[in-house]
Amino acid sequence: MSIALTLDLTGRHLLCVGDSARLVSKAQRLAEAGVRLYWWKTGPVQWAGDDNITVVTHWDEARPEFLLVDLEDSEERQGWIDRAREDGVYGWFRGAPEASELQFPSVVQRGPLRVAMDTGGLSPSVARWLRQRIEQLLPDGLSDLLERVALRKDIEQRLETPHQRRSFWYRLLDNQFIHRAALSSARDTDAVIEDTLESVADQEPRGEVYLVGAGPGDPDLLTLKALRLLGEADVVLHDRLVSQPIMDLIRADAEIIHVGKARSKHSVPQETINQMLVEQARAGKTVVRLKGGDPFIFGRGGEEIETLAEEGIDFQVVPGITAASGCATYSGIPLTHRDHAQSVRFVTGHLKNDSSDLPWADLVQDDQTLVLYMGLVGLPIITRGLMAHGMSADMPVALISRGTTPEQTVVTGTLSNIVERVDDAGVRAPTLIIVGSVVSLRDRLAWL
Repeated sequence: MSIALTLDLTGRHLLCVGDSARLVSKAQRLAEAGVRLYWWKTGPVQWAGDDNITVVTHWDEARPEFLLVDLEDSEERQGWIDRAREDGVYGWFRGAPEASELQFPSVVQRGPLRVAMDTGGLSPSVARWLRQRIEQLLPDGLSDLLERVALRKDIEQRLETPHQRRSFWYRLLDNQFIHRAALSSARDTDAVIEDTLESVADQEPRGEVYLVGAGPGDPDLLTLKALRLLGEADVVLHDRLVSQPIMDLIRADAEIIHVGKARSKHSVPQETINQMLVEQARAGKTVVRLKGGDPFIFGRGGEEIETLAEEGIDFQVVPGITAASGCATYSGIPLTHRDHAQSVRFVTGHLKNDSSDLPWADLVQDDQTLVLYMGLVGLPIITRGLMAHGMSADMPVALISRGTTPEQTVVTGTLSNIVERVDDAGVRAPTLIIVGSVVSLRDRLAWL
């Protein structure tokens, strides 16, 4: 395992072996960082600038701390690898990435900000591609902005808490001004900095709660706002249905609290969750309540914001792609179709006391797609209830397990045989059930 570190190279000894343009380029970058440069037996063929290079013929003349080797002869290269290991010298050896402790990442720089991309020497083209993309994303005015902020000596004193400092930077970096700051005066930049500073420093510590829909599992389905909030949150309360790849996007130092519920295992009562949101917000924190799917579709988000409103807590709701839409789409099943269904109905299939009090007659309708959330355990009762109230035993049914994730499993059948097929497949929750003739389109439309 490797880790990237920033090191002050001023006065360090670097020995270069070889004369390729690639080696010269790397040596020049290190010379600009302040190393003392030594070259083995002959200087570089081409060198830009007047940097002082000492030519040596013995290892002890250079007493290197770092070694760069670019040689065609593999045996000669191995000799340098062995010597470096013997003396504890960090080296880069062209053609031997497994032996190279030093790597040269592609770097994007905006003033004091440096973003480095490294593939461990295996795919430099990938790092360069990523650097080009990041270059496009970072605003031109970012360098000037960071340098102007660095001149301000009062920011740390006026922003007393980590929450205030984080809020200051997020608001400043989200300001559209920085996209044109390079063409504006320093006075204008200072004005934006001061306005942002005042808006954060002069406010009473006041938290806010964001109910964020995490979607059905695939992190690529997050909204941009949801992604931004995961990077800003001081504390995140999340359900068990939120996938691990989405959890990995949460800010590293955020407090993460699991409040998920499972069938017959309510680890945290809903009333307790509501109160936790209030308490965290009153502590002046930015709180994200992260829910699988959409907060307002069987997510009890309405109950939570009722409590927040009653307690006078600021809140926002960030919609997410609900499981019905995400799972159906990833399974190649359109929820509506001109020839099959002109309406779609969402129903919870969760059973209470092993019974399902559903409006069966309303569910058995022509040209309608029926979507049941949380219906895996109650599937036998659901299928019997639908058939008992007039739905054809041949009606197509699909059960989707862990939809939109790499573990997605789709089991199809009819009302008469879907229970047996699901049992044979051994699928696990979370699941979604789709009932309707649109399921018959899956064979032609599935793309995963």
